[in-house]
Amino acid sequence: MLAGKHILLIIGGGIAAYKSLELIRRLQDQGARVTPVLTKAGAEFVTPLSVSALAGTAVHQELFDLTAEAEMGHIQLSRSADLLVVAPATADLMAKMAQGFANDLASTLLLATDTPVLLAPAMNVRMWEHPATQRNLETLKADGVSFVGPNEGSMACGEFGPGRMAEPDEILAAIAAKLADGALKGKRILVTSGPTHEPIDPVRYIANRSSGAQGAAVARALRDLGAEVVFVTGPAEVRPPEGVQVVPVESAREMEAAVQQALPADAGVFAAAVADWRVASASDRKLKKSKDGLPVLEFAENPDILKTVSQMKQGRPGLVVGFAAETNDVIENATAKRKRKGCDWIVANDVSPATGIMGGSENAVILISDEGSEEWPRMGKDEVARKLAERIAAALAG
Repeated sequence: MLAGKHILLIIGGGIAAYKSLELIRRLQDQGARVTPVLTKAGAEFVTPLSVSALAGTAVHQELFDLTAEAEMGHIQLSRSADLLVVAPATADLMAKMAQGFANDLASTLLLATDTPVLLAPAMNVRMWEHPATQRNLETLKADGVSFVGPNEGSMACGEFGPGRMAEPDEILAAIAAKLADGALKGKRILVTSGPTHEPIDPVRYIANRSSGAQGAAVARALRDLGAEVVFVTGPAEVRPPEGVQVVPVESAREMEAAVQQALPADAGVFAAAVADWRVASASDRKLKKSKDGLPVLEFAENPDILKTVSQMKQGRPGLVVGFAAETNDVIENATAKRKRKGCDWIVANDVSPATGIMGGSENAVILISDEGSEEWPRMGKDEVARKLAERIAAALAG
């Protein structure tokens, strides 16, 4: 998959640096050549000897290496690779990149390169959530830098939350997607998926039966065609695909905020089954049975994410694809929905109980556009996703 590719791997300082050793091995298993760069802080966590032994080549550490610099080695290093990968990417490295600092070998390479860059952030949850880091994140995204992770989980410091570096398999998949030569290479596509959970109280919520399987399949298919995929997902049953930027959310309002943050994009595929309503005033305590009778829930309308994006005056994706899960009059209802929302395409399907589609492994869809409706035969959700991804690639190319 990566045979003949040259990866420049910058290893930052952090406990997650140990994962970079496994990443080197996995890259080599795929046929890639790895040139390692170890920061001063990174060398506090993994040794130059272990990195060199796994990579099978010398480790670069110093900016002012007289032998290398006689040939402007840092410039050559930064431009000879197919991809620069920073794993772990610390808050310090991200800040240097965002501000254009170049006071060591790693930051100089990142500033001097004209090669694509992929970061795998790793840091304490408070550092990740700090406004300065989030500003730097947005700056780097605007500069065209790609990201994989961070994941959510327990940290070495004992805290829990986003900040764990993505696993080697996830980084490997992101590298493969970044270097893919498919029809969507260079395109950024937003995909929403899964249900949303709207809280009633701290232990109860309103949801639907969406498994997230079709949305995840679409994200994989777009990734396989070379797209940079931002995958905004509710609490789905299926695992998110590797090699995409995963943004987990719970509620419709959280999904709306994540979608706005993910824009701009070349295309948006809105496969999520967003709840239409939420409880207007969710309780902060568990609702108890009482002799006064059943609790009364007052509902409020959730944001219409598809309509909002479809009708944006600035920054609208070039292609907006919505999904319509219907139980009757599928074509009529989906056609009306497309006009009402203002999206370019609607992928409609019949999810009435007799079909077994909701939560199942197959789908039977009708693609509705300006040209009318096109019925696709029943097939696996992966096949539906591949066919849709190919249609999206053709539309963006045209």
